[in-house]
Amino acid sequence: MPEETAPAATPTASGRPSSAPGTPGYGCAALVASAIIVVVLLVSRSWGSTDFPRVAPKDMATRAFQRSQEAYDIMGFKRTVKPGVEKIGISTENTFNSDFCYDGGMLGLEDKTVDGAYQLSHTWALDHVPASQAVSGLRHLRRHLKDNGWKVTSFREGGRSQDWDLFVQRDDGAERMSFTWYPDREYLTAGATAPCAYDPAWKSGDSGPAGDHETPPVLRPTPRD
Repeated sequence: MPEETAPAATPTASGRPSSAPGTPGYGCAALVASAIIVVVLLVSRSWGSTDFPRVAPKDMATRAFQRSQEAYDIMGFKRTVKPGVEKIGISTENTFNSDFCYDGGMLGLEDKTVDGAYQLSHTWALDHVPASQAVSGLRHLRRHLKDNGWKVTSFREGGRSQDWDLFVQRDDGAERMSFTWYPDREYLTAGATAPCAYDPAWKSGDSGPAGDHETPPVLRPTPRD
C-alpha cells in the first residue's frame, strides 16, 4: 500500500507556507482563537455587570416590597405586620436593607464596589405559622411564581422535622426571592431583592449604600373585590 503523507503546505504570497487543517500549526492556531473568544466573552460579561439603571432608592424599595406583598397574599396570610423588628429570628419582621453592588472584576477575579450603585432588599417574617398554612402556602406560591416567569432554583420539602425552602430568581439572578419555614419553631422568613441600580442623587464622597434609611409600609392582606 502506498504510504499516506500529510498534504504539503501551500505557499502564500509572502513565500511562507500556510498551515492547513490537520497540521500542528493549524491546531495551535485554532486553540489560540478559541481561547481568545472565551476571554472576550468573559470580559464583555464582566463589563456588562455594571450596566445598571438609574433608579431612586424609594422606587426600588417599592418594587421589592410589592414582591413581598404579592407572595404574602398568595400564601394566604391575614395578619398585619408593622414596620420594624423586635427580636430577629423570633418576632415578626418588616424591614428594608441596602447593600453595595459589585463589578465582578476583570474575568470575575476581583470584586469591587461600584460607586453610586446599591441593591435594596425587603425582609419579612411571621411567627406562629402552623404546618397547615406553611406547607400549602409554599406549594401554592411555588406554582404561582413558576407560572409567572420566575425560575425556581431550589424547593425543598423538609417534612415535619426539617426546614422548608423555596428560592426563585429572574433576569439571570438580578432579582431574587427566598422563603424558609422552620417547623420546630413555626417560624417563616422571607425576602425579596431588587436589581442593582444607580442612585441618581449619589455624589462622590458619599459613604454607605443608598437606601439605608427607607422604611417599609405595613404588610397587610390586599383587599379583594
